[in-house]
Amino acid sequence: MLINIDFLSYKNKLTVRKNRAGKLEVYDIVRRKYIILQPEEMVRQLVIHYLISEKNAPLSKMRVEMGLTVNELSKRCDILVFDNNVHPFFLVECKAATVKIDQSVFEQIARYNLPLQVPYLMVTNGLTTYCCRINEDKLSWQFLSEIPLFKN
Repeated sequence: MLINIDFLSYKNKLTVRKNRAGKLEVYDIVRRKYIILQPEEMVRQLVIHYLISEKNAPLSKMRVEMGLTVNELSKRCDILVFDNNVHPFFLVECKAATVKIDQSVFEQIARYNLPLQVPYLMVTNGLTTYCCRINEDKLSWQFLSEIPLFKN
């Protein structure tokens, strides 16, 4: 089930500057540093601000580009939010707006979730967004009509 979110409405929350080389950088409030503003990074930063502003995601429990190991390969997940017991809770895979959200994106986030075992997954390119809950049997996904609120 497609979720309609206007991520661009959070653009005013971003702090953008030019670095010495003349490239645009955006301040990442999770990593607390400036990052080169690539198309995927723009989506990631907008999603972070949306989750904090609209869904009560706690900044202190967010990790961005967190390393993990999947089938003995080093990977990095885009956004991971932990619950109050510091268990992985919500995993987000971001793509640039030009990247189609297709089966391969769902397969990627499912692989990333193997070591994490989060109950909620979200994929977005900023234009197309899906969120699902992993059913208790772990064998199926239930697509949601909205992103769940975080309970702090």
